[in-house]
Amino acid sequence: MTVALQATTPATFEIKSANLPLVALLLKSTDLVALARELDARFGDIPDFFDQDALMVDLSPLPPAAGDIDFPALISLLGSYQLVPLTAKGGSPAQMAAALQAGLLPVPDAHLVPARPAVAAPPAPTLVAPVASAPAAPLGALVVDKPLRSGQQVYARGRDLVVLAMVNAGAEVIADGHIHVYAPLRGKAMAGARGNTEARIFSLALEAELLSIAGVYRTSEHPLPPGMAGKPTQVRLVPGDEGDKLVMNVMAA
Repeated sequence: MTVALQATTPATFEIKSANLPLVALLLKSTDLVALARELDARFGDIPDFFDQDALMVDLSPLPPAAGDIDFPALISLLGSYQLVPLTAKGGSPAQMAAALQAGLLPVPDAHLVPARPAVAAPPAPTLVAPVASAPAAPLGALVVDKPLRSGQQVYARGRDLVVLAMVNAGAEVIADGHIHVYAPLRGKAMAGARGNTEARIFSLALEAELLSIAGVYRTSEHPLPPGMAGKPTQVRLVPGDEGDKLVMNVMAA
């Protein structure tokens, strides 16, 4: 027998399941002084890189013998970069208890998007994006058609960057995706800024002060290979036994 019962729907609210896209901080050290230094080196010149992004602190990369973590100080540090720590996972019972006391919710079942980590040097924080609730329509490339002077900075958040004019020394071009410079590139270029290891940099005349993909970088202290300066060049990230490396190829005219 089937029975239909009268139901009452609240007029003032509904409760439904929801997914929250998060940024994850994979913490590799409890040394917050070193963390602050490396965050400043990575994001200090990009004050709007994060925009009140919700964040999960993943403690699983910490060594087993890692000590206590000053979570209030960590939360304050991350907040200074417009990150909003909400959750934590992967720590020891003592670490997770301290995280909970600091207001972070435990999320043991949270998982990250599978990605090959970028290795840039000493232990440093790695930021990756977990699965979002639904795929969003891709943004079109940000197009810049005027020369960029020293001190100017352009950031293509969540998309590619196309520059149709010269990027002078002292200027910075940053993108979460690819960077295309259809002119001399003499400043700094940082592609895959949020950890996209598939991002690439293209320039019709490569003379850059700094090149970076997903945090792996090369500065002008290391001269370009012979015959490459000023040539049309593609820069990509290639994995290796000793860590990822930037590989440059001169493109056919």
